[in-house]
Amino acid sequence: MTTSESRKDRSKIANQKSKIPLIVLVNDDGIRSPGLRALAQAIRSIGEVLIVAPRDQQTSTGRSLTGGGVAEPVDFPIDGKRVRAFAVAASPAMAVRYAILVYAERRPALVVSGINYGENVGSGVTISGTVGAALEAASMGFPVLAVSRVVHAKYHFTHSGEIDFTVAAHFARKFARRIVEHGMPRGADVINLNVPENARATTGWRWTRVSRRNYYRSLITQTPRGKSLDTYELCLDPETPEPDSDVRAVMIDHVVSVSLLSLDLTARVAEKEKARWGK
Repeated sequence: MTTSESRKDRSKIANQKSKIPLIVLVNDDGIRSPGLRALAQAIRSIGEVLIVAPRDQQTSTGRSLTGGGVAEPVDFPIDGKRVRAFAVAASPAMAVRYAILVYAERRPALVVSGINYGENVGSGVTISGTVGAALEAASMGFPVLAVSRVVHAKYHFTHSGEIDFTVAAHFARKFARRIVEHGMPRGADVINLNVPENARATTGWRWTRVSRRNYYRSLITQTPRGKSLDTYELCLDPETPEPDSDVRAVMIDHVVSVSLLSLDLTARVAEKEKARWGK
């Protein structure tokens, strides 16, 4: 084979590869999370997968841009085939930057964050590293899907093998495929998907809005050195979540919640109210 023929072959391969959607996967539970592996296995049927995830557990880090350094390649076989994967000693949002700015060889068609151990609903969604990574990707102009599965709080900082992510992965693939084929809903920056604990593939889904209710509350514990806030618990009153909220959908009605998030945090205040307040 001549040098010219070799170049033509490489060009042909590159052109063929460029037609395959590149899908970036990130999370906040770390590169070793079974939720991330389940997500990768589900998404592989849609396009080429690139994984860049925190080296260590990064739950509840929001959109912080901390850590860095050189990301380490990780052996990440899925169904006998190796997926390009890297672990970086950084926050989930920083992992997104590494994925897109350093390791993506072409423009990603989609960024998916998850599958998270624990639901990301209610007024605390911005605490979530899963959602934080999604917002970072959205700020860079990419379509984004965040995926979380309801689990008991005792599993939030674990990689427990007791959790079955099969159904959550099914819904992740369903919505990821929709985004790749049809684009994001107009006006939305992030689709925040939350799957109930006992969901099945046949479980229904619902458009929801993020509840204004506090979903978790800190617990005060007494230590020999004084009071401490080192844990939290779910505070769910079945009577208070708004009828159209993510909390009601997932935790009370047990359907899949699909919330559309925006980077625009501007409060919708009527001009009349602003004029009244400003007098």
